[in-house]
Amino acid sequence: MAPGAPVLLLLLLLLPLPGLPPRAAGCPAACRCYSATVECGALRLRVVPLGIPPGTQTLFLQDNNIARLEPGALAPLAALRHLYLHNNSLRALESGAFRAQPRLLELALTGNRLSGLRGGAFAGLAQLRVLYLAGNQLAQLLDFTFLHLPRLQELHLQENSIELLEDQALAGLSSLALLDLSRNQLGTISREALQPLASLQVLRLTENPWRCDCALHWLGAWIKEGGQRLFSTRDRKITCAEPPRLALQSLLEVSGSSLICIPPSVHVEPLELTANLGEDLRVACQASGYPQPLVTWRKVPQPREGRPQAQAQLEGRAPGLGGQAAPDTGSGMLFLTNITLAHAGKYECEAANAGGAARVPFRLMVNASRQPPPGPPGPPPRPAGRAPRHEAGSMAFRALGLPTQTAIAAAIALLALTALLLAAMICRRRRRRKKAGAPPGEGALFVNDYSDGPCTFAQLEELRDERGHEMFVIDRSKPLFAEGPAEAPAARGRPEGPPPALRLPSRVAYEIHC
Repeated sequence: MAPGAPVLLLLLLLLPLPGLPPRAAGCPAACRCYSATVECGALRLRVVPLGIPPGTQTLFLQDNNIARLEPGALAPLAALRHLYLHNNSLRALESGAFRAQPRLLELALTGNRLSGLRGGAFAGLAQLRVLYLAGNQLAQLLDFTFLHLPRLQELHLQENSIELLEDQALAGLSSLALLDLSRNQLGTISREALQPLASLQVLRLTENPWRCDCALHWLGAWIKEGGQRLFSTRDRKITCAEPPRLALQSLLEVSGSSLICIPPSVHVEPLELTANLGEDLRVACQASGYPQPLVTWRKVPQPREGRPQAQAQLEGRAPGLGGQAAPDTGSGMLFLTNITLAHAGKYECEAANAGGAARVPFRLMVNASRQPPPGPPGPPPRPAGRAPRHEAGSMAFRALGLPTQTAIAAAIALLALTALLLAAMICRRRRRRKKAGAPPGEGALFVNDYSDGPCTFAQLEELRDERGHEMFVIDRSKPLFAEGPAEAPAARGRPEGPPPALRLPSRVAYEIHC
């Protein structure tokens, strides 16, 4: 063999054969890499694998267990055109998750667990044409969710749980040709929501629980007038789920006069309330109407008010300060915690549906009397956790509210007046007795023989002579000597007359009390 032949043979073995795609260097383990495509599907991956060639244009990551796109995981893949992440476990998309893929044309996220979409989730995808979001757990589409997709042509949202489509949710989709909202939980849709879709050619709305009321009147009229071109024969079957009288009927077959709404009515009880500092407060706002109104609490800004506005919260929700709060269906609860002077003012409960809106004012006053008055500086504060508990809830008179102080003062005044009236009655009675003269039997010994029960001290006082004569009480139940012979019959025949003051059987002595 000629010198250098082994080296030449080795070089020939390393060169790729004609007609076969070159294998990319550094292909992730268990993945298949060829040309500009990397296949990593059904490998039970939990994260995007490392080592994907930077020039990859098509990446298959479907049927894995990827639950989160780590920040920077797709950053090296700026050349991506097609990304398939369907049938994974994605629960959320971080803002700017695809910002490093400005050339991406197709993104498949079908069959994940997405429950919401942030406004910046698709930022940077200015060239995206097709977006698959079917088969997720989306419940609502908020305003400007797809604002960063000006060239999107297909948006697949079927088989979710979407029940709310805000008016500006589809803003920016001027190039959209196909919108699939079938098999969701939509009860209504507004004309404003579809208005940005200037290039729309296919619209699918079937298999939703449509509420056929006045808010959906425009859709039936729009389809009849010219929107039929957007619906196939199957897609025109928009069936009413409520009200019960229209259930299972096609929207296109229901007359416009049958699509009615009942304006809301609102009830708040009480309309005015006074609360103490530091308390928690809940005020219910009940609303009725058809369709069920959305209830919103807000604090009415006061002119020339220097104090900061308080936070008005619906129970379980977090509205903004002083503006419109998060809506609630049917009934709303105004929930205020740790009330301060800033919470005082006028609030408004508003209920709105397609039939109109109604508002009821509510005024909250804060009792400031519980604030300790300014005074000389007291002892230095104790370390945290050592202060006695009773100091926080002191029952000092000055710590009571103004209504409580007023009630206590009135009670004290009433007791004093009652005492004066009693004293006046006693004096008056004694004066009457003195004017009437001495009663008959003056100087006699008044006796209580316990025949009708013992005498109370008050009764003794009634029998006591006004001149200070002593009162003696005889107790027949306690004889001091044995009882002698009975009284002679002659004594029993004594003529009737006023009985003497004291009549005792002979030879019997009784205990006498003074």
